[in-house]
Amino acid sequence: MGLISKIRETKEARIELTFDLHGEYLDETRVQTGVGFFDHMLETLSFHSGILFEIKAYGDLEVDYHHTVEDVGIVLGLAFDEALGDRKGIARFGEATIPMDEALSQAVVDLVRRPYFHYSVEFPASRIGSFDVELIEEFFKAFALNGMFTLHIRNFYGKNAHHIAESLFKALAHALRRALEPSEEIIFSVKGSL
Repeated sequence: MGLISKIRETKEARIELTFDLHGEYLDETRVQTGVGFFDHMLETLSFHSGILFEIKAYGDLEVDYHHTVEDVGIVLGLAFDEALGDRKGIARFGEATIPMDEALSQAVVDLVRRPYFHYSVEFPASRIGSFDVELIEEFFKAFALNGMFTLHIRNFYGKNAHHIAESLFKALAHALRRALEPSEEIIFSVKGSL
């Protein structure tokens, strides 16, 4: 499938997305959400997964970052679901446990069309700069539920909130990379469909 374009507009945010599942059409990922730390995490997710996208987000940042972060997750999820099509010919399952210095986190995905989300993470601080760490859960949840896949995320340990967050995004990226690997032209389900 080629490039996918999505726009989501509410009274609180406008998200413009161009999405390239296999990195075949875009040269690089470009992210402008107005939230520096979130941009960094999205760029990390893209680089480690091999999924390229361009995002421009215009949100009510003067209120807080919640609407922007959640709506980016929604739009990315919708594009991801569309790009996967019938989900035939992919490995389906992916897992990665990734360290970031003293932090260690794990992500496990099943690209079946039964969305489910589990999150087991505790941060030692409530903010990373001006970014509220509880928004990380909101992003992952919006991405998984709108992307129509199962996602389990957990952090084993860590002392630095930035390191924990980065290990979470990298773990998800590598789990997705593995789940998207080509497989035989079969659907990995005894039901015959995902």
